[in-house]
This record gives sequence, structure tokens and C-alpha cells, in this order.
Amino acid sequence: MATENLNGGEGRGNPFDSARRAFSDTASTLTDQVGERAREYTVQGKDQAVEALDNVASLIGDAAAQVSERLGDQYGSYIHQAADAFTGLADSLRQKDADQLFNDARALVRNSPAVALATAAAVGFVVARIVKSGLNPAAAGNGPSATGTESGTAGPRKRNTTATDAAPQPAGTGGETSVQHAPPAADSEV
Repeated sequence: MATENLNGGEGRGNPFDSARRAFSDTASTLTDQVGERAREYTVQGKDQAVEALDNVASLIGDAAAQVSERLGDQYGSYIHQAADAFTGLADSLRQKDADQLFNDARALVRNSPAVALATAAAVGFVVARIVKSGLNPAAAGNGPSATGTESGTAGPRKRNTTATDAAPQPAGTGGETSVQHAPPAADSEV
């Protein structure tokens, strides 16, 4: 009977076991949902990549025709080979499903971890730059920044002028003004 009290009575399991089962079930459900979303995004990305590769192949093919006309068929054939390579890559990508792409990625990481690490670093850098430019409109050149310049780089601060500030005033009216610029800020880089 002492063991029944320690186990929480008959028919009940250890509270830690039930919590572990609940956590395991929740984790399994979340893992399945993440897997489904990853597959959906992979299919969308694959479709966009295939379309982009087809467009690049088309552009390169058009350029190859022009190069053949101007420089000769030998140079044009090199460019046609590049266009065919892009078309082949697009066809190969088009034929694979999300699971095959994941398996290819796993195989790449296992066979060439340095290449995979460099690729991940490059992708991370690009994503960070995109996110950073999206969060700071001044960095994208969409307006004045805290430094007072349009490009977002440090430099002399410019005074906003209006038409009345820059318009010449008749002599003797006491309203003679000129556009004045503030001296460079002390923290500016030269």
C-alpha cells in the first residue's frame, strides 16, 4: 500500500511520465508542422528558382545568338553551352521533390562540410543584409539619416533650405540672406 501512495494510486502513472508523454506528443506535433512548412517553402522556393533559371537560360541563349552574329559561331557556341547548363540545372531541379532536395542537401553537408559551411555563411550574410536594409529605411537610401546626409554615410550636415531661404532679397530691405551650410560635424569620417 505504501507503493500505491508513492505512485499516486492505482491506475495513475508517475506525474513525470505523463508530463514527459505530453511534452513528447507536443514536440512530435510541432516537428510535423515544421516539416510540412519546410516542405511547402521548399516547393515554393524550388518553383521560383526553376523560373529564374529558365529566365537566365533564355537571356543567355539570346546573348549567344547575338555573339554568334558578331564574333562568330565558336564564341556563340560557348555561350550556348552555358545556356544549356542553366536549362539542364532547371530541368534537374524541376524533377526533384522536396524530400529529394533535403536528401541532396544532407549528402552535400556530409561530403563537403566546408562548402556547406561557406554556403551557410554566405546565405546568412545575405539574409542579414536584407533584414538590416528592411529595418532601416535610411540605409536603403530612402531618406535622410541621423547623420544628415541622403546616403546614410557620415558627412557634413546639410541645412534644409526652402525657396524663401535661397531666394535673393532686394538690397536695403534688411532681408539679405544666403544659404549657409553648417561646418562638418565633429564625428564625421573624412
